[in-house]
Amino acid sequence: MPHSSLTSKRARTQSAEPKECTLLAANRGEIALRIIRAGRELNMNCIAIYSFEDRLSMHRTRADKAYQIGSPETHSPVGAYLSIPDIIEIAKAKNVTAIHPGYGFLSENPQFARACAEAGIAFVGPSAAVIESCGDKTKARQLAINAGVSVVPGSDGPINTVADAEAFARAHGLPIIIKAANGGGGRGMRVVRDMESLPSLFERAKSESLSAFGDDTLFIEKLIERPRHIEVQILADSQGNVVHLFERDCSVQRRHQKVVEYGPSFLPNEARQKLFDDAIKLAKAVGYVNAGTVEFLVDSDNNHYFIEINPRVQVEHCVTEEITGVDIVASQIEIALGKSLPDLGLTQENISMRGFAIQCRITAENPSQNFQPDSGRISMYRSPGGHGVRLDGGPCYAGAIISPHYDSLLVKCITVGSDYQVARRKMLSALSEFRVRGIQNNIDWLMKLLTNDVFAAGGKVWTTFIDDTPELFKDFEADIRCGQRLMRYLGDLVVNGPSVVGQNGVPELRTDVVIPSLPDAPANASSVSCLTGWRNILVKDGPTAFCAAIRAHEGVLVTDTTWRDAHQSILATRVRTIDLAKIAPLTSHALSNAFSLECWGGATFDVSLRFLKECPWDRLQTLRKLVPNIPFQMLLRGANAVGYTAYPDHVVYEFCATAVKYGMDIFRVFDSLNYVDNLKLGIDAVKKAGGVAEAAISYTGDVSDLTKTRYNLQYYLDLTDKLVADGIHILGIKDMAGLLKPKAAKMLIGAIREKYPDLVIHLHTHDTAGTGIATYLAAVAAGVDIVDCAIDALSGQTSQPSMGAFVSSVDGTGISSAAVQTLSSYWDQMRLLYSPFESPMPPSDSSIYYTEMPGGQYTNLQFQSRQLGLGEQWTKIKAAYAQANRLCGDIVKVTPSSKVVGDLAQFMVAQNLTEQDVIDKCETLSFPQSVLEYYQGFLGQPPYGFPEPMRSKILNARGLKSIEGRPGASMAPLNMNDLRTKLVEKYGEIRDVDVLSAALYPKVFEEYMDAVSLYGEVTQIPTQYFLRPMDVGEEFQFDLEKDGQRMIIKFVAVGPLEDITGRRDVFFTVDGEARVIDVPDKSGDEQKTGKATSIKRPKADPKAKNECSAPMAGLVVDVNVKEGALVKMGQPIAVLSAMKMETIVTAPCDGVVGQVFVAGGDYIAANDLIVRIVE
Repeated sequence: MPHSSLTSKRARTQSAEPKECTLLAANRGEIALRIIRAGRELNMNCIAIYSFEDRLSMHRTRADKAYQIGSPETHSPVGAYLSIPDIIEIAKAKNVTAIHPGYGFLSENPQFARACAEAGIAFVGPSAAVIESCGDKTKARQLAINAGVSVVPGSDGPINTVADAEAFARAHGLPIIIKAANGGGGRGMRVVRDMESLPSLFERAKSESLSAFGDDTLFIEKLIERPRHIEVQILADSQGNVVHLFERDCSVQRRHQKVVEYGPSFLPNEARQKLFDDAIKLAKAVGYVNAGTVEFLVDSDNNHYFIEINPRVQVEHCVTEEITGVDIVASQIEIALGKSLPDLGLTQENISMRGFAIQCRITAENPSQNFQPDSGRISMYRSPGGHGVRLDGGPCYAGAIISPHYDSLLVKCITVGSDYQVARRKMLSALSEFRVRGIQNNIDWLMKLLTNDVFAAGGKVWTTFIDDTPELFKDFEADIRCGQRLMRYLGDLVVNGPSVVGQNGVPELRTDVVIPSLPDAPANASSVSCLTGWRNILVKDGPTAFCAAIRAHEGVLVTDTTWRDAHQSILATRVRTIDLAKIAPLTSHALSNAFSLECWGGATFDVSLRFLKECPWDRLQTLRKLVPNIPFQMLLRGANAVGYTAYPDHVVYEFCATAVKYGMDIFRVFDSLNYVDNLKLGIDAVKKAGGVAEAAISYTGDVSDLTKTRYNLQYYLDLTDKLVADGIHILGIKDMAGLLKPKAAKMLIGAIREKYPDLVIHLHTHDTAGTGIATYLAAVAAGVDIVDCAIDALSGQTSQPSMGAFVSSVDGTGISSAAVQTLSSYWDQMRLLYSPFESPMPPSDSSIYYTEMPGGQYTNLQFQSRQLGLGEQWTKIKAAYAQANRLCGDIVKVTPSSKVVGDLAQFMVAQNLTEQDVIDKCETLSFPQSVLEYYQGFLGQPPYGFPEPMRSKILNARGLKSIEGRPGASMAPLNMNDLRTKLVEKYGEIRDVDVLSAALYPKVFEEYMDAVSLYGEVTQIPTQYFLRPMDVGEEFQFDLEKDGQRMIIKFVAVGPLEDITGRRDVFFTVDGEARVIDVPDKSGDEQKTGKATSIKRPKADPKAKNECSAPMAGLVVDVNVKEGALVKMGQPIAVLSAMKMETIVTAPCDGVVGQVFVAGGDYIAANDLIVRIVE
């Protein structure tokens, strides 16, 4: 808007009377706006001042005129507001009548008040002499003593040295509190509870006082435990009139900084009147003029002790304004211009109190990180309203830049009610309406505070209540799951493109997925689940009766693998929970007679965390609710659970018990080497958890080739004997590579059926060679009970045989061809949606009879080979796979043993090694870690032993020890309680399943949690927008976790690359409200620090314990160590200042300082490396 138009608009809102006075607001942010509003209501011209860093601030644009103080070269961000000569010069040049200093900055500086008086300008506040006597806490203390007002035992005057402080502590005892004589707002204040810490705390208080107030004078008081902080608001005029405006309770503080204030207090009326009397007595004694606050500590017996007079307006003055109806800021201005209290109608008898008011300070701070200040751009701002709600805002609006240089206050919210509880409930309602996105804030924490039982009771809090109430921080997480972090993910897609590992291109499907209709099913079958199925028998009668019913069934049953192995084989295991959940209710109807749905375990657990950033436990729980009638089946890697290595036994037992609790029914237990001891552990864990134990024989070789001596029919019969003897419920035959030919299936299953007529037999194969249906038909003829199939759209090739073809070829499955085709129409769409993960595969590949490569690994290994630059050598890799198998001893190949063989094959091709080369050079080759661990015995013992002498040469040359027997048997237990404690310290709220995930996949879980912290719960984003950038103008919507809540997102634009920060602004609307997300552009050079400086600085490695980093952006006040210095863990390394708060950065470990990367005076960004320590 042009300046002239803006001026005319303001003129229309004001009196037509000529403006005779000009008011200058010598402050910034919220209080500057408050002063401007009061001045405008008094028909005054209003002038603002601002620093270069505040040039985009709201108080500049809301004033009639505004003038910049200096430049970045001449004034620091804070120094601009402390420059008395510059402010006076502007005031004189613009004929300013009065200057209001607000609070902070120069509000308690007597030199400023004196400079105003000398310039003939009214200072809105007390005189310089009064500020000197009241603002200096040592003088104010003596004033109180002289007036007969009780004070806390303290030093008679300033404390100049540590020795003086120690002498006071010895004389009066601990605890004591060190205070800045000219301070306020909690700065320059430290509590001392032990003599050892006194010297360092004294120096920090001194330094902070000098930095914040330009004066390092300190005094000391005895600390009263658990007092209430009650302050009395006064107004006084130049004629000696003094009134009180009642009191406020400001006890809720953190780091001595007030957080929530309310008025009136809950003190008895007699105690309140004593406070009022003493406040007026002190004001008259000092000759006080204008507004001020007399502050007291009140102990548990309602005795009060004077602590200070604040000779200025307070942040919390709004509370008093709301309960008295007195405009304190306007009264200040009029008193400064000569009016008396009676002129303003402010006599004590005319001042009354009505209702109750509460004020909450909304700040840019992270409560879960010790209220660490944040800075950056506010991408979205939505404020509350309604009866009894007042907002005093400053820098808070969409697009506003919150600077690290100033106070973290964003907006003050004040609510008024007839009593405390009404005001408190109004505040809770108001806070729930706030939306501040883009920066950390304390809104959700404030809601937790207001619902705390002690706070809610009213009048029960004390000054250290926050520190003494750790539950305020337990289970606390700012609720930004559905907003800011999701926008960050979508913005990252726009700027940097897809990031899911293995993705090649974007989805072919760009329309919404259509849920098909199932013939002869209820009309609501797509949303309401079926309740009848085989699981009813299992839940009612248990595993033994369940298996008996299966065996008695006249016909063969089907397991659908679409939800796990099929999409693992065809789509790299990348199908997300959201897309399984969409088809789940319809599946419960279409496959109500299915034996099971294989939906969990195996690679899905790892991939969910690692690539899809989903919790696999949440997936299981979600699907279980949607499909209550069909048994769920998972793949359990014996003693490896769902991992790729051995774990302590108790981890496997706990995993199985938790899986049953979350809805798992049938566990297909296998071992990658058919190692019986590993299998037995898994079987026992499943049975003790109450699950169905399906022990699986991993099939390899060819039992129909009678010339082979390994993996022949007798081998499998002997293995079956051992498993049956162990009390299994079901025998599984896991043909993971599709090697089981029809003749072999007839021989193997026929022999097992003849020996064990009551045993349930379940066959699993892959259709890689194209013989799957033929194998299944032969198995049915031989007496198999259950076979694994995939819905047609995801069947064939390296997946399972077609379900449609199978149910059309046999009787007794209970599944109609029409039902399969209905589901297939959905999965046809899924293949288009997940097209970026399809691997080019021939319709069939009979080379698997030579390579023996598992179907799931076939596609995974193809992808891995492309990532390693070996994609064009796929034929060589398949040949090397067979050679690697022989080098490993001709083993069973299924995860994780198949990974070992695959890693070795890729290693051989990459290094151009033959089979003989590996044998000859085995002592010096840099084998993949998985290969070395295999030879050590971490996976167990292969059926025909390790190849010797190659194994011994590999281990001896590297000093590696071999493991004999079951690996987990010799492993020390994992302390799950210690793991939980570490996770809680790092992430906050942690569930039992999170601890299990971290135990199984420590690094992957850490990466997952980091992703959730950065992007939120991305499971809610529809898949096409999870996998591709949105187009400009494109809009989509999705339902949130809570019923009846929907988010509508539209992509508007992306901004240019910012040279200094290396970031781009991405513009969205969310439910019609604008949001801006700044995203690092990863295509350019290494990112610069941005917020603090354009200098490139090295970042600390978060995993390196010897690297000391900046916890936030800010100014380096001091560096306490030099290179070569010995340091102890916890020793102060550097002091940072941000938003007027000093932070001590300490050594993370013992050692010697190897390198110092910053110096005093540097502005640094969060995570910049400060010091590297050599341990």
